[in-house]
Amino acid sequence: MSDAAKDRAQPLIVGAGPAGIRAAATLVAAGLRPIVVDEAPACGGQIYRQPFVPDGRDARARYGSEAPKAERLHKEFAALQGKFDYVPNTLVWNLSDGIADVATSGGHRRLAHDGLILATGAMDRILPVPGWTLPGVFSLGGSQIALKAQGCVIGSRIVFAGTGPLLYLVAWQYMKAGVKVAAVLDAAPLTAQMAMMKALPGFPAIVLRGTRFVAEMMMKGVAFHYGINKLRFEGTSRIEGVSFEVRGKRRHLACDGAGFGLGLKPEAQLADLAGCQFAFNERDRVFLPQTDAARRSSVTGVYLAGDGSGIAGADAAEISGERAALSLIEDRGLAVDPGRAGVLEKELRKIFAFRNVLEQSFPFPSQWIADLPGDTMVCRCEEIDVSAIRDAADHFGIVEMNRLKAVSRVGMGRCQGRVCGSAAAELLAASTGRPISAVGRLRGQAPVKPLPMSYAAIAPAVTGEAAE
Repeated sequence: MSDAAKDRAQPLIVGAGPAGIRAAATLVAAGLRPIVVDEAPACGGQIYRQPFVPDGRDARARYGSEAPKAERLHKEFAALQGKFDYVPNTLVWNLSDGIADVATSGGHRRLAHDGLILATGAMDRILPVPGWTLPGVFSLGGSQIALKAQGCVIGSRIVFAGTGPLLYLVAWQYMKAGVKVAAVLDAAPLTAQMAMMKALPGFPAIVLRGTRFVAEMMMKGVAFHYGINKLRFEGTSRIEGVSFEVRGKRRHLACDGAGFGLGLKPEAQLADLAGCQFAFNERDRVFLPQTDAARRSSVTGVYLAGDGSGIAGADAAEISGERAALSLIEDRGLAVDPGRAGVLEKELRKIFAFRNVLEQSFPFPSQWIADLPGDTMVCRCEEIDVSAIRDAADHFGIVEMNRLKAVSRVGMGRCQGRVCGSAAAELLAASTGRPISAVGRLRGQAPVKPLPMSYAAIAPAVTGEAAE
C-alpha cells in the first residue's frame, strides 16, 4: 500500500450484521483497517443476533437451518480481531462532512473517516390497528429479539399477525421453542401466496423451507387464517385476545401475547443525513436511498449495503457488503478483481428478482387504511391518533408529509417517525386520494435515535481512532 493510502483516514462501517461483517472482511483482505460501529453488543445483526449471556442453547436451536451461516459469520468476524477497530454498543447518531457523531456508554465521540459503508439493516413496518399499543403486543422483530438474544418469550399462548415471510419464520421459531402458538393470521390471501411457486425453480431451498414451516406448525395444531381484515388486539391492562374478519365473518381468539408486523422497511436515516438521494420504490412502498450496481450512492465515498438500501435478506446483505467494500477499495486506487465484482452483481440481480416474487405473495394490505377507527393511535410518542391526521389533512389542505409533521406533530417524538412515519404516510395518501409516492417522506434529522441530555454539554475532539 502506498504512503498516501496509509495516511488517509480509516473507512467506517456502520452495522455488524451480514453486510457489515462481509464488508469488514473484504476491506481487511485488501490491507485496510476499517472502523466497525454497531449498536448491538455482539456481531450478527438481527438475523444472526447473539444472546446477551450464554443460555444453554446451541446455534441450531437459536438459528434453525441458518445456523451454519450464523456460525460462519460469527467465527469470521472473531478472526478479524486486531485487524480492524470494533466499537459495539455504540450508536452513530449523526453524519456530516466525513465526521460521524457516535454515542457510547462512555459518552460522545466524533470519528473522522474516509469512505463510509452504511449497513444499517431494517426494522418492522407497522400499520397501527386498534389495541396495537397494549402491553403484550410486540412487533415481529421484537418478538424475535426476545427469543434470540434474551432467551425469553412474549407469552404462553401467542397469536402472530400481519404478513410477509418474517411472520411465518417467527411463528415457527416460537413453536420450535415449545411455546403454544394459537394461530397465524395473514393479511395476504392464500391465492396470492401461490405466486411463490414461480420461485421454486430458482430458489427451491427457500420455497420448500417456508412450506415446511407451515406443515410443521399445522402438525402442532397451529391454526392459519388468510386474507384477514379489521384486525383488533383486545384487552384492558394487557392483551387478552385478538379479533379479525375473514371471509366476512368475525372471529375471536384468546391469547396473552401477540407478534405483529407487515414486512420490513430499511433503516435509512443515516443515508439521508449523509446526503444520499432517495427515490420511491413501488414494490416496497417506501423511498429508498439510491445506489448503482456497485453499491455506490449518489454521494462520493458513501456506499450502501444490506437491507438498509432495500429489503432483500441476509444472503443479499452479505453479497452487497462485499460489493460495496470492493467499490471503496477501487475508489482508493487499489486493485480489485473485476470478475469477482461481476459475479456478485449477478447474484444480487437474481436475489432481487426473487424478492419481486415475494412481494407478489405477501402484498401490503393497503385496504386496511379505510377501516381504521379514528381513535386508533398512530404516533404514540406524541399521542396522535388517526382522526388527528385525517382532520389536519382536511382542515389545512395538507398533501405532504413534512407539512403534516409541522401541523400535527406526528413523527416529532423519540422515534423520529421511524415507527409511525410510514403509517402516517399511508393515512395521508388515503385521506387525500393521492398515491403513496406523492406524499413524500419525513426528512431525516439528527439525532436519529434518542440521546442522553448530558451529551449536549460535551464538545469532544475529532479523532480518527475508534472510541474505547
